[in-house]
Amino acid sequence: MELCSPLHRLPSSDLSFSASLAPLPLRSQLKSPQSRPPVRRRRALAVATNPPPEAPPNSPQRLLRELAERKKVSFPKKKVPSRRFILKPPLDDAKLTQRFLNSPQLSLKSLPLLSSCLPPARLNNADLTWIDEYLLEAKQALGYPLEPSDKLDDGNPAKQFDTLLYLAFQHPAPGCERTNAKHIRNGHSRLSFLGQWVLELAFAEYFLQRYPRESPAPMRERVYALIGKRNLPKWIKAASLHNLVFPYDEMDKMIRKDREPPAKSVFWALFGAIYLCFGIPEVYRVLFEAFGMDPEDEACQPKLRRQLEDVDYVSVEFDNKQLTWQDVAAYKPPEDALFAHPRLFRACVPPGMHRFRGNIWDFDSRPKVMETLGYPLTMTDRIPEITEARNIELGLGLQLCFLHPSKYKFEHPRFCFERLEYVGQKIQDLVMAERLLMKHLDAPGRWLQEKHRRTLMNKFCGRYLRDKHLHHFIIYGELAQDKFEHNRRLRNPATTAVQQAIHGLSYTVYGKPDVRRLMFEVFDFEQIQPKAV
Repeated sequence: MELCSPLHRLPSSDLSFSASLAPLPLRSQLKSPQSRPPVRRRRALAVATNPPPEAPPNSPQRLLRELAERKKVSFPKKKVPSRRFILKPPLDDAKLTQRFLNSPQLSLKSLPLLSSCLPPARLNNADLTWIDEYLLEAKQALGYPLEPSDKLDDGNPAKQFDTLLYLAFQHPAPGCERTNAKHIRNGHSRLSFLGQWVLELAFAEYFLQRYPRESPAPMRERVYALIGKRNLPKWIKAASLHNLVFPYDEMDKMIRKDREPPAKSVFWALFGAIYLCFGIPEVYRVLFEAFGMDPEDEACQPKLRRQLEDVDYVSVEFDNKQLTWQDVAAYKPPEDALFAHPRLFRACVPPGMHRFRGNIWDFDSRPKVMETLGYPLTMTDRIPEITEARNIELGLGLQLCFLHPSKYKFEHPRFCFERLEYVGQKIQDLVMAERLLMKHLDAPGRWLQEKHRRTLMNKFCGRYLRDKHLHHFIIYGELAQDKFEHNRRLRNPATTAVQQAIHGLSYTVYGKPDVRRLMFEVFDFEQIQPKAV
């Protein structure tokens, strides 16, 4: 029996697998089995001369490819730091101590506030190049001598003026490595944080003495009209400083959101530097001479409102006289003056307060209030009558601090704590800003601003006063007393206002050191810790 397979008789030409292998992209159809060359595997040498045909618009492969491309653009992969940065060992105590000791922020032990506002690292070559090219232009525009300030004596705070003036103009700019360096960015933001409170206090003192019969509401409108953020680019250009603030752009063609923040930041930082080196009198000179501000300008006038008739006379310094900024800046109290700021005290406490001497509050409540606040402070006066007069005026000022507007304001508009509250709020802000700058040497200005805001919230300021049980001594009118008796939320703003008025009185009588004593020793303003920023 012969075994045979049917495949044995099939001719070789019938064997063709081209149909079954057609879908494979790299296989070509055979023309004839006789002409087929031997297979050579040279896939690495094959080069596609024609691009592959495009997929149809609705094919899933094309849609998935486009989605992957979009993800690459929208969510770029984060660069992973190298191992040498991740596993970098921490500095030992000796090196860390040496770095802090070499920092400019600890160079001036006699001027701690000025030292805390210096840059945390020394200026590099890029910083010194900017100083050589542009600082003379800034000094000439502001009216300062062109000689380098580092030639002054070591005890003179103006020796650091060149460094602080350089920091004032270095607002963070996108794409600029020099201004975005950490020591420059933090130094500029800290100066700007301080400068805003310096400006507020300077204008508060000036307008309180210039307009002795006005309430604080019109004064706040005047201040906003002068140094509101919309007007700051105008003052920057008036002093010919716009080329330093916007070196690569034309300021008039910029939109508001790009023009106002840098102008505000530089303006505030500039006055922070001037305050640290020269004090408040120089702040007035630069405001009204270099920038040319005019408080009597039509654009700076407050809106019209119904004015209460003020029949009480004012102090002799203000009677039929409108003080100029030169009078305020050049004023120096005599050696045997009762107060640290006597004219500011007279602008806030009307002379008619003497009619309240010997009343029930003076006998019953004033000794308890003075005992809680630690008054009167021991002062070495040559004449005993001066000490006695100061204590009498201090008692009248304390009574005014607790005098709510609902009591006498409609008959006597200045017999309330509003003007003392206005100056007290500003000196309270400045003292807290200085405290935070000296306490947190490595913190940027934005962090300090948030901590400052959270610490001085109105609900906390009123709570400090209530913790000392001083809110029981506030003098209300009859209608307000009935309204406040059963509504705590109406009483809380009054306690905050009294707290700030006490700081204003402390500043006018004893000066800024006593405000620090009240805030951080008597009331302990840092006992309520703000939330983490």
